[in-house]
Amino acid sequence: ASLLHEDSSMKDLERLRAEFDRVDERIIEALAERRGLVDAVGRQKAKNKSSLRSTEREEELLARQIAHGKARGLDAHFVTRVFHEVIDDALRLQELQVVQRAAGTSGVVRVAYQGVDGAYSQLAAQKFFARDLDRTELIGCLTFEDVVGHVESGAADYGFLPIENTTAGAINQVYDLLLHATLSNVGEEVFRVDHCLLALEDVPLFKIRRILSHPQALTQCGKFLSKLRNCQTESVADTALAVRKVKEDQDLSQAAIASAEAGRDHGLHVVQRNIADQDENYTRFLVVAKQPLEIDDRVPCKTSLVIATSHDEGALLRALDALHQYAINMTKLESRPRPGVPFEYLFYLDFEGNMAEARVQQAVEQLRAETRFLKVLGSYPLQGRARTSPPSHSYFAPAKQAETSVASATPSATAAVTPSNVTYKLASRGSKSKNTTIRVRGVTIGGDDAFVMMAGPCAVESREQIRACARAVKEAGAHILRGGCFKPRTSPYSFQGLGFEGLEMLVDAGREFELPIITEVLSSEDVRAVARHADILQIGARNMQNFSLLRAVGQVDRPVMLKRGMSATIDEFLNAAEYILGQGNQQVILCERGIRTFETSTRNTLDLGAVPILKQRTHLPIVVDPSHAAGERSLVVPLALAARAVGPHGMMVEIHPNPEEALSDGPQALRFPEFQDLVRATLLSGA
Repeated sequence: ASLLHEDSSMKDLERLRAEFDRVDERIIEALAERRGLVDAVGRQKAKNKSSLRSTEREEELLARQIAHGKARGLDAHFVTRVFHEVIDDALRLQELQVVQRAAGTSGVVRVAYQGVDGAYSQLAAQKFFARDLDRTELIGCLTFEDVVGHVESGAADYGFLPIENTTAGAINQVYDLLLHATLSNVGEEVFRVDHCLLALEDVPLFKIRRILSHPQALTQCGKFLSKLRNCQTESVADTALAVRKVKEDQDLSQAAIASAEAGRDHGLHVVQRNIADQDENYTRFLVVAKQPLEIDDRVPCKTSLVIATSHDEGALLRALDALHQYAINMTKLESRPRPGVPFEYLFYLDFEGNMAEARVQQAVEQLRAETRFLKVLGSYPLQGRARTSPPSHSYFAPAKQAETSVASATPSATAAVTPSNVTYKLASRGSKSKNTTIRVRGVTIGGDDAFVMMAGPCAVESREQIRACARAVKEAGAHILRGGCFKPRTSPYSFQGLGFEGLEMLVDAGREFELPIITEVLSSEDVRAVARHADILQIGARNMQNFSLLRAVGQVDRPVMLKRGMSATIDEFLNAAEYILGQGNQQVILCERGIRTFETSTRNTLDLGAVPILKQRTHLPIVVDPSHAAGERSLVVPLALAARAVGPHGMMVEIHPNPEEALSDGPQALRFPEFQDLVRATLLSGA
């Protein structure tokens, strides 16, 4: 009977898998049909020179498909991710049509890259030329000079060159080659690099005595390598070449740093993944050709230049001001020594714009007049397109008027007031009249229009709990995921948090649902370690005047949310912010979270009057935390709606999938449906 039951279960599973296969085939057929329509639309737009992109239509599409998906039990986040990829594919296809018409390429395309099979350059080139990979010949070269030589001689149509990495910085050798090469930049590709430690077998780390890789890869994995004792590093021409040598030597004490694909191609074992110093490690590649592209101005472009200015006061400023006068956004400025002129420099610039545009031509002519040397390296399609966000109303049903009437009373900007005897010079309106805005992974905090909702549990308790909270934050249309990993508690016997293990869970949840994360840091010793993973550092109310901690967060390049101490005056609050600003970090967010008063029935009293006063006195963004002010769930929503009415730049509340079982501050945490109602009342009303 047991065998019959098992056989029946296997047949049921096979039947379900067959149904999966049929559904997957329908998905592929639908995507192919959609691509055919995109192709037809692109040809039609080419005839009448219509715009390639309509963000209004994209918003409508996302809102419609989110509603369609929700009616069938699909998450808004899941639907949005799918259609972002669909929209990106359509845009890239239409832009590629325009570029191919400009390039006039047909037949086999030869692409030279530095390295051997499995090198990151080859993998990135395959991604860039994916649409025409069946007619693309990839040619591996020993050096970057060989890549340039292949293109200049006509042995290759394109060259593929790495230009910078988010961990190791600029690849100077390539910059120097671009100066003298008779080539033009015609494209770019940003490729995620996942460095792996590869060996013949799954050997323990302490047995590895030598690690081979490209110098850039070794630099990008410096922290990992520094922890290995009695282990030497050796530079080779390419990461994949390192893999090949380890395979050929058959030495168990050797390992290579390269891609998992290179290891698989050569039969090596992945000993450890993701060993780079930064979690998100990207390399930007340039595509070069003999002739520049004249690209239709409907395609968003980037232009690269190299300039040399006179060696006198204000020369570089005058040159760059030409871009400012024509409202051109510069995306990169890199300096290199000027050959033959000691201690003078060339500057490599990237900016958003196309040399086919009149304003760009005018800006470059003005720039030419302010420089001793100027070389246009080329205009090429901008790879990083901004993704259209779904409209707020698409996340939930239309709000009732009663739910939004309070928040709709948000006041207009308040006139600046700066007391004459302030001691917080950098935080005051006197030093900066314009509101500070802080951008974190596409989310803007501060300014005149943005209102940001942050939410999450008081403490990260488990992977399942923080993932459920992240999903609730995303599905509600909120923007930032909060979670405590290191918890300062009044009682030493209370839950103190999961520490770095909890931080790892928080990071994973944020990345899965595409949410920036904020977490509290308690000690100056932990600041740099936490800053490597968290998007925003939080200084809690108990640490508002922990001056060594304030100085420590002031020395890292991460936004800092500073909470007001429970008995602090507004001047003391702003002076605490001054400690952070004075160390160089200008990304400070102020958080009003309630102060100690004569009330005994609530945890604190929410000082809403502080918000307009702070807006008068400081340019820094202001956020309100009604959860810690109330300490009681039933008061959080009324206080939040009242707070919205006085015009802060954002709000942070606590949520939990099951508040009764929370290990920290459960009584004040909102349940998910309550949180969604609050987001609807605050975000829609302020729109």
